[in-house]
Amino acid sequence: MSSEYEFDPADFITVGTIGAPGERIFHLQAGEGSHLLTLIIEKEQAGALSESISKILAEVAEKFSRLTDAANLQDKDVDLREPILPVFRVGQMGLGYDEENDRLILVLNELLPEDAPDEPRVARFSATREQMAILSQQAAHMVAGGRPICGNCGRPIDPEEHFCPPSNGHRKPVHWG
Repeated sequence: MSSEYEFDPADFITVGTIGAPGERIFHLQAGEGSHLLTLIIEKEQAGALSESISKILAEVAEKFSRLTDAANLQDKDVDLREPILPVFRVGQMGLGYDEENDRLILVLNELLPEDAPDEPRVARFSATREQMAILSQQAAHMVAGGRPICGNCGRPIDPEEHFCPPSNGHRKPVHWG
């Protein structure tokens, strides 16, 4: 039997990380009243979520003439809240727009092995366009805050050192820092 978590509307929603670059764990967190839900997501999912939110907000502006104000992260509380106790790891995400309530809906499904006997747990968050614009910026900021990318091979540069395969041993290893 699957469990469902629903925050309609969420009081806050954010993305944050725990750990050093290269070892970070990405968390998506939302709260409604005294209820807090923390989920684990991948870095790529955080980036895709940021892009998807930006696209859907542009579509809403074009189709419904509902512009979303640009958010300034410096004025917002976007930190993860304690306790950070992840309930599940996200496998699939879906994003939609509820025209009647003028809210974006984020649906997150648990990642389970194929042979799992249970149905995946599901979390649904509805949030204002402004909340989602802030989430989009925060997720993009978290993704960009990781290890620098090697311009030669496109792989992350580790803090210890980076061996670049395209250099074929002809360049000195690149160090971060």
